[in-house]
Amino acid sequence: MSSGAAESTQQYVAHHLKNMPWTHAFLQDKLGDFGIVNIDTLIVSFLLGSFILGLFYILARRATSGIPSKLQNFVEILFEFVQKQVKETFQGNNPLIAPLALTIFVWILLMNLMDLIPIDLVPSLLGKAGVPYWRMVPTTDLNLTFSMSLSVFALIIFYSIKEKGWGGFAKELLLHPFPYVWFAPINLPLSIIHELAKPVSLALRLFGNLFSGEVIFILIALFPIWWLQWVLGFPWAIFHILIIFIQAFIFMILTIVYLSLAHESH
Repeated sequence: MSSGAAESTQQYVAHHLKNMPWTHAFLQDKLGDFGIVNIDTLIVSFLLGSFILGLFYILARRATSGIPSKLQNFVEILFEFVQKQVKETFQGNNPLIAPLALTIFVWILLMNLMDLIPIDLVPSLLGKAGVPYWRMVPTTDLNLTFSMSLSVFALIIFYSIKEKGWGGFAKELLLHPFPYVWFAPINLPLSIIHELAKPVSLALRLFGNLFSGEVIFILIALFPIWWLQWVLGFPWAIFHILIIFIQAFIFMILTIVYLSLAHESH
């Protein structure tokens, strides 16, 4: 491969892996890189979230006890599936868990499904309107996966304190894994690492699987022959659908498990 072709390939890959940034001079001066906002991630995730809320609202208003529509039937099956997971996994009594699990599963699933849109379609269309970068898959942005996992982590801490009290929460940190007071200096850092591993694992697992899938689609798009792109891309898309569903399910089920542990005494 010539140096020009190699550079062109690197530019193509780098272009498709770059988000559309936005910042303000004040934010960047005070926060540095933390003051940069990925506009494409925010817009796509917001639109998909709004679509879910709007769809569920309309279906709830039009729900009938008679013969349901195909869409209502599908949503009911989806709701029963999530409700079953909550009943089998969550041992406490909290009306927030089932709606939270349903929202997480459907929202992540829709964001993951954006990976099946042809890799060049949306960026090329928006490029004609003067938008230099655009990524259609919000879950390939580490900022989004970490924000979701940190939101779940905040709920874990909240319900741990609410259900067990400050004293019970402190005992879990100080008396685990060794149930002796004099091991508290050792238990505390181990417990902190154990708790912090929850949001980190949630964020990195979702990000890593979707990011790797996106990279493979980009590499397939580099083949100069269009029919070869379809020959390689179609089987990978079929396999990737499985990853899309599994990652949405794993994020949901781990959220239920972590919140169930937060409601239980150690």
